[in-house]
Amino acid sequence: MPKGDGFVMEEGKKKESGTRKNLPKVDFSAFVLSLYSSGLVQLGKVEEPSTGKTSVNLDLARHTIDMIAMLEEKTRGNLTNDEENLLKALLSEIRLAYVEAKACT
Repeated sequence: MPKGDGFVMEEGKKKESGTRKNLPKVDFSAFVLSLYSSGLVQLGKVEEPSTGKTSVNLDLARHTIDMIAMLEEKTRGNLTNDEENLLKALLSEIRLAYVEAKACT
């Protein structure tokens, strides 16, 4: 395994080397929430974490929304009720945010 990936092999098992502290659990809901958060940044609804500034990029936001919609389609029937409800709610919210942002430009 290449160095610098955040894992150290120990007796055939991956062990975190400490570079991933304080990161959220890696699961489907966290992944979808990450995409949703990125979309909110792209829509100017949330400050860019690295700069503290807001900007609108409707093309990139549309791409992010399309990715979330693709996940909804491709995972249909394979999610827990909670995951499915979260995905539907976030997709609905971000689509509404996109329409609002587009109306302001």
